[in-house]
Amino acid sequence: MSGYEKKLRLLYVLRILLEETDENHVMSVVAITGELERRYGIIADRKTVYGDIDALTDAGYDIVKQRGSSPGCKLVSRDFEVPELKLLVDAVQASKFITERKSRELIGKLEKLCSRAAAQGLQRQVFIVNRAKTENEKIFYSVDSIHEAIHRNREIRFRYSEWTVRKELRLKRDGKPYVVSPWAVTWAEENYYLIGYEEESGKIKHYRVDKMQDVQILPKQIRKGEEQFRDFDLAAFSKKTFGMFGGVDAVVQLRVENALAGVIIDRFGDDVMLIPEDDSHFHVNVPVAVSHQFFGWVTGIGPAMKIEGPEEIRKQYKEYLAELAAGYEDTK
Repeated sequence: MSGYEKKLRLLYVLRILLEETDENHVMSVVAITGELERRYGIIADRKTVYGDIDALTDAGYDIVKQRGSSPGCKLVSRDFEVPELKLLVDAVQASKFITERKSRELIGKLEKLCSRAAAQGLQRQVFIVNRAKTENEKIFYSVDSIHEAIHRNREIRFRYSEWTVRKELRLKRDGKPYVVSPWAVTWAEENYYLIGYEEESGKIKHYRVDKMQDVQILPKQIRKGEEQFRDFDLAAFSKKTFGMFGGVDAVVQLRVENALAGVIIDRFGDDVMLIPEDDSHFHVNVPVAVSHQFFGWVTGIGPAMKIEGPEEIRKQYKEYLAELAAGYEDTK
């Protein structure tokens, strides 16, 4: 056997161990030699295969030689443990911005990171059909272009769309391109968002990536907005922005029942200060982008939460509630 064929045999032994063994599944050396011949037409004896396994072990692969009633070898450590792969599979399944076809492709690739037996366990938890999924597969290329533009410190140009009542995406501004300096990409409310600086308005804005079309990097245009983003805190931005809708930034005082402490911490982080009022309530000051989405969040929680200030925001909230109530008045 030539040196080249010996190298191939070593790689094939590794592939067999990767596919057929794990911490709970062992494979005898006789079975490995059989697979070498069946799959690849390579004839090798037990001593040769043991030598290959020793070489792989010396190279850093965690291969255990098991003795006893079920002797054989197994590859027990991998880059990803099965519980970690299950988390990734869950994330792919839950992501609306990943199409059904792409979801299956990604999960298939994740399955190759574990043994066949473990992959069957991943397959049993795959439920993609009828989940809310985007149909826009170009989102992956858009995200890649955005990251490349950030890396190259360049602006991007794209067209932006919105949904119509006919469930069609219609271009905004009659198709006039947006030119934006990209500074961050975030995943919020089950969607990817670009956060960037728009020179035309002089503001930090965000855009849903799945609604962006024809994303192009502008190779001669350096990003702008460095001053605006110098102290930008993405985590703080995400906490204060509800439904990724913008609004006027303000610190709002809330009076909340103690049972909702977890709701406040989940929304604003565990560094928020909860100030006890009595045995049943606490006060908290939180930074928010005041918008109808924020008011809707407060309304959804109900009487257990109350906006205490500033007075101008209390007034806006009352007007919001009055507008809602007016829409349900009996006109007969």
